[in-house]
Amino acid sequence: MFDTVTSFQHRQSAHCETGVVSNLLTHQGLPMDEPMAFGLSASLTFAYMPMLKMGGMPVIAYRMFPGSVIRGVEKRLKMKWVRRQFTDPKEGERALDAELDAGRPVGLQTCIYWLPYFPEDMRFHFNSHNLVVYGRDGDDYLISDPVFEQTTRCDRASLTKARFAKGDMEAKGLMYYPAQTPAHIDYATALPSAIRWNSITMQAPVPIAGIKGIRFLGRQIVKLSQGPEREKYLPLYLGHIVRMQEEIGTGGAGFRFLYASFLQEAAQHLDKPMLRSVAKELTDAGDEWRRFALLATKMCRGRAEMNPALLEKTLNDIADRELAVWKQLRTI
Repeated sequence: MFDTVTSFQHRQSAHCETGVVSNLLTHQGLPMDEPMAFGLSASLTFAYMPMLKMGGMPVIAYRMFPGSVIRGVEKRLKMKWVRRQFTDPKEGERALDAELDAGRPVGLQTCIYWLPYFPEDMRFHFNSHNLVVYGRDGDDYLISDPVFEQTTRCDRASLTKARFAKGDMEAKGLMYYPAQTPAHIDYATALPSAIRWNSITMQAPVPIAGIKGIRFLGRQIVKLSQGPEREKYLPLYLGHIVRMQEEIGTGGAGFRFLYASFLQEAAQHLDKPMLRSVAKELTDAGDEWRRFALLATKMCRGRAEMNPALLEKTLNDIADRELAVWKQLRTI
């Protein structure tokens, strides 16, 4: 335990899964920052999913499903992650203790609501929050939660409850760590592969995903504005869109900024200056996502006149910007 506690480097990140992946790989001797983990995994997306609900409203995603960063990095680096889930919480506790006593920090998937170190007003039932446990002190676990500036600790009972919380996307005690970590990254192979794949998924001919999904959301806003529950439901719906974009994880704009940072790194590794200009274009798209969120917030709070046509136009402008980005990137 002593070696792990003294050698593990905590780094704050914008998003939990990318932070955990980059920190665990760096600890294993493969230096990686958060943008590189996100870009290699090809996890940037947009999806409007009416079949999945959060608070009774459709889930709107700006990145691939939880676990995609781990699987994507595993695929691009041709490495292996060990993943374990458990039906018995006590078995999950014993397995975690065994790894920590062997000096191995591990990633866990947890529910934010049951983590006592989160401020009370930030807790909600979300079963896909990732963190690193890098040691233990009696019945307290030493936690490197990448969305916090400093390391913290969590008592055994609370962490077990967070690992085995029921509900959507329940983790079943998921514990994971990298194995067979490569000595270096073959950037010339891994980066073009990841970029091309992400470009394909963003331009997929699916009406609720990628570029088409962004336009679909705009049409949905206009459609709801013409329905009988416009006065009651539309403000709640816009508030939900903004919450999904800006408060759940890194958010829509945040993921665009993160991927733009990845493209800047890729430009250096591949000696392709055009990627820097594309990164700037994606950053501009992220700025437009923030502008959309501001407009929607003012409208749903009654601080600006409800204007669904303007929101649809803003989303179509975003879609145009992102389409131009992904068309360029598909040539890599």
